[in-house]
Amino acid sequence: MNILVIGEKPHYAAFLEKGGLSGHRVQQVTSLERTGSLTAYELVIDLNFDEHTERAGVYARFPQVPVLASMVRTSLSELMNNYAFEQGFSIIGCNWLPGFLTMPVMELSVIDHGQLTSLADIMSALGWEYEIVEDRVGLVTPRVICMIINEAYMAAQEGTASREDINTAMRLGTNYPMGPFEWCDKIGIRNVCGVLDAVYRATGNERYKISALLAREAGMDVAVM
Repeated sequence: MNILVIGEKPHYAAFLEKGGLSGHRVQQVTSLERTGSLTAYELVIDLNFDEHTERAGVYARFPQVPVLASMVRTSLSELMNNYAFEQGFSIIGCNWLPGFLTMPVMELSVIDHGQLTSLADIMSALGWEYEIVEDRVGLVTPRVICMIINEAYMAAQEGTASREDINTAMRLGTNYPMGPFEWCDKIGIRNVCGVLDAVYRATGNERYKISALLAREAGMDVAVM
């Protein structure tokens, strides 16, 4: 396949660790604006679509080109409400956040079940395992992990336990590969806040309201979250 990957170089370097690209032609760019027409590509992988949802308008002009777009802070249904996709819907939601890129099974969301056949062919060609999950803000794993990180920050803020002890308890008690503060470092603290804020706005569930300590360390004003 001829594949276009959109993302900054550090993010792209982390993405390459996933593997599966051997034998495919891959071009990396930092901005879609540098690309022009997408007709030369059989697949677009957008690592930072959450920060550039206006790209949906461009993708709408090339409905024949599937787009695996990082969509954790928005949803496909929200995109449908904001953009016209009269020629077809090419975007597939997935989790390209740092810290999740090399997970053995990818979470994908679709809004048009007609995409499933071509999606299966793409994933087979890349050798990637995947599961279809519900189209909702936060998907499944990012929503859960970021909530756990938030609760860990609350516990640290209240003096319940040290960060090291919380990390150890999660690794040993739940068999998680990393403790919540280690996960936070991998994902990026501002990414964690972005996911929590998006899920909180979508659900109103207080469990996702960013803790004061987490917001402060991320350099954000919790009062406006």
